[in-house]
Amino acid sequence: MKVCLIQPPYSTDYSKSDEYFKIECELLSKCDKTMDIIVLPEMADMPCLCKTKEERLLSVEKYNDVLIKKVKETAKKCQAIIFVNARYKTEKGYRNTTYAVDQNGEIRGLYFKKQLVPNEMKQEEMDISYQYEFENPTVIEIDGIRFGFLTCYDFYFYENYANMARCNLDVIIGCSHQRSDTHDAIEITSRFLAYNTNSYVLRSSVSMGQNSDVGGGSMVVAPDGKVLLNMKSQVGIETVDIDILKKYYKPAGFGNPPSAHYEYIEKGRRPWKYRHGGCTIVPDEDIMPYPRICAQMRKNTFLPENSIAAFGAAIALGVDEIDFDLWSTKDGVMVSISNPLLSNVSNGSGYVYDCTYEELLKYDFGIKYSSEFAGLKIVTFEEVLRKFACNVIMNIHLKTKDNNIMEELKKAIQLVKKYDCLKHVCFMLESDDILKLDRELFPEIIVGFVITEDTSLDNVENIIEHDCKKIQFFTKKSQTMIDVIRKHNISCCICSNDDFKELIELFNVGADTVITNKFNLLPDVIKNVRGKI
Repeated sequence: MKVCLIQPPYSTDYSKSDEYFKIECELLSKCDKTMDIIVLPEMADMPCLCKTKEERLLSVEKYNDVLIKKVKETAKKCQAIIFVNARYKTEKGYRNTTYAVDQNGEIRGLYFKKQLVPNEMKQEEMDISYQYEFENPTVIEIDGIRFGFLTCYDFYFYENYANMARCNLDVIIGCSHQRSDTHDAIEITSRFLAYNTNSYVLRSSVSMGQNSDVGGGSMVVAPDGKVLLNMKSQVGIETVDIDILKKYYKPAGFGNPPSAHYEYIEKGRRPWKYRHGGCTIVPDEDIMPYPRICAQMRKNTFLPENSIAAFGAAIALGVDEIDFDLWSTKDGVMVSISNPLLSNVSNGSGYVYDCTYEELLKYDFGIKYSSEFAGLKIVTFEEVLRKFACNVIMNIHLKTKDNNIMEELKKAIQLVKKYDCLKHVCFMLESDDILKLDRELFPEIIVGFVITEDTSLDNVENIIEHDCKKIQFFTKKSQTMIDVIRKHNISCCICSNDDFKELIELFNVGADTVITNKFNLLPDVIKNVRGKI
């Protein structure tokens, strides 16, 4: 089969868009019937850099329909399969999309860019709704050939390569830009991809200038990692013949029969050794959409509070966040308990901070709730992280006997970093604590502020300046405070009285997150709220 790559010129000068789009179309017109597969670069309907929303929308309006029509006509003229990346409109906006067009000029499938760059996530016209759910790799089969896809930024997420390899792909289409990477870096990535998936990699990009040593790099790589074609910064079209069904098999370890590289690796893969959370990882604090439901681990309605069972049930039911307290034992072990008085939740006596961890293990933290849970032990913060890090957003309230909150914060952060979930944790601090927070000492943590009965509107205005991400109400809700919080783009968390109607109403008055003990109501709440706000 003959593969054709199209590499048009690219400019950061938006005023050249008409000129560069014309060149792109002329290159497409040069394709002929000897070609079986044709690949164009990413954002072919934005031939020059668009720096504003208005420029992006204008480019799509001017070029998108013309481009897709041209691609369909060329596919029929050349009797070739063509892949082109451009905007695709949904009810919620535009998606960065690779179109697969068959020899009859029919769109046989769409690939939505898996990993949007941070800038794309912020563009108002983009539909990013699909970015929050699990997806299997996109596979489009045409004439018995199995095509997989990566777009630009997707190339950098090497952990996805093994997931694609299991789909038994023949070809991976890479409509790309990668305008700042060197030719060597692009080649290394493409060869690594081909070798790890046992697939041909057909990558098309844009030239940043004939003499540029970055960008470009449109190339064809065979399954054994051999580069068959590399256009580097050349403008134009290039072709190469490939045996598209040819695979590369190597000895699967000394003395073993040949197999694909990924098959050899899969036999020994142990992801629990190096990838905490795996496919259960949820979007982090900066990305997870609102509105959210937060399960409160104290005063649980159907499981012992602050137990592993309660944490697990809440996460299994699909809550977005969990809210819990941490106290340190006499010997410095952080444990999950809401009230430090042991007699409230166990058969012990005294206070948690006056006991060592070993002493606490002698007590039963399930019997007080029900005989069915007799034998439960107190839960450490590390146990919570070991089980649930990155599976949920954690709103953590640090409690201390001696008001040494900053020392406790240091200790908690060490554990959070150990389990690689810094972006999934928000430390909820009270007024005095947050005002004492040293941002130079704790630059990377996410913090929130808890409003108490003594909190005034002036306090809120002052605390907003301390880089708060969310503010939480435990007491009477003040609509004035809520309005101020929302004006500063800070998320508003409100504790409910666990009444179903109030849960719904709190979202209507401005809550981004509602905190509830009755997280078993979650499915009905989501049914009534999600998609309406």
